[in-house]
Amino acid sequence: MQKVNVFGVASSAYVHIPFCRRRCFYCDFPVFVVGDRLRGETSGTISQYVDVLCQEITMTPSYGQPLQTIFFGGGTPSLLSTAQLQHILQVLEKQFGVLSGAEISMEVDPGTFDFAHIAGYRGAGVNRVSLGVQAFQAELLKVAGRSHSVEDIFAAVELIHQAEIPEFSLDLISGLPHQSLDQWQDSLTKAVAITPNHISIYDLTIEPGTPFGRYYKPGDKPLPTDETTVQMYRLAQQVLTSAGYEHYEISNYAQTGHQCQHNRVYWENRPYYGFGMGAASYIEGKRFTRPRTTKEYYQWIQAGCVIDCEVTPPEDVLLETLMLGLRLAEGVNVEALREKFGQAKIAAVYQCLKPYLAKGWVEVVNERLRLCDPEGFLFSNVVLADLFSNLG
Repeated sequence: MQKVNVFGVASSAYVHIPFCRRRCFYCDFPVFVVGDRLRGETSGTISQYVDVLCQEITMTPSYGQPLQTIFFGGGTPSLLSTAQLQHILQVLEKQFGVLSGAEISMEVDPGTFDFAHIAGYRGAGVNRVSLGVQAFQAELLKVAGRSHSVEDIFAAVELIHQAEIPEFSLDLISGLPHQSLDQWQDSLTKAVAITPNHISIYDLTIEPGTPFGRYYKPGDKPLPTDETTVQMYRLAQQVLTSAGYEHYEISNYAQTGHQCQHNRVYWENRPYYGFGMGAASYIEGKRFTRPRTTKEYYQWIQAGCVIDCEVTPPEDVLLETLMLGLRLAEGVNVEALREKFGQAKIAAVYQCLKPYLAKGWVEVVNERLRLCDPEGFLFSNVVLADLFSNLG
């Protein structure tokens, strides 16, 4: 009799490419700065990393289901050569199989690729790109430590269109130092005019250890006030939904049929492989994050890629499922939660959420528990903190 995997089988893979031309002032991701001159096969550092990364992939057991989504994140994956990207995809195909028509996403930065590169990525199988624009104002790009110009943004958009990438997402950041509502409105207007299939809106988080963490204290000038960032969130919701984008997740908007399938794996708390420095995985009920420096990551590979962690306890799985699933506009399926975690746990969830149901921040529609848009999304941290406090 075939053994049933009670944790579910992974069919998605995240691949971390940690290299950047420079580190943005808000970034706390595990990245390695290679400067403006080095990229792809001209960089021994990148070539060595690709070799070690592929070694990790081949050392990871397959659970027999082909990959349906692959996501190259970073860092700046568009610093890879076409041959390097193709090699990684070939190793993934050999080890796990890749479903025909799988969503293969790649983060790209303006000014880091030409037509030969983007067309090469497309030829290798990439069918979705996420362009890290962040702002359309030169002064804000400088404030954020971005390495591209406004002109680079529009040149990158043209190259993406020329390469006929079918799925095109664009990223923006709100709440940047010195950022005004007028500038935010301008960025939203320009983003809509470009007509990507998908737009991600991220509110700036000041992380310890970053340049912004040293320069600025949350709530102090020149950061926008909390009231202004709330206005920015509401404005994005109004502008983008009016332009035909569905607000399907707290930070994400998509035209019909163009949601990011890979990210839905995270929000639905399904298992996934993670590869590369600092990458997280969720396999066999275990959450594991790889070492965040190249030296430690290489040593971990040499030691056999041992994942030494415990299976996530059921009470933590419930909280993770709520924390992630409530990010989606459709929320979570209450009946599925009841079957998995029991009626008593779900009754406790409802009891905790009673005040927020009364406020209109949370609602239950057709057996789905969800946050209301925009109020529930705006106060999601309050709701989730209460859930963790009462149920954790």
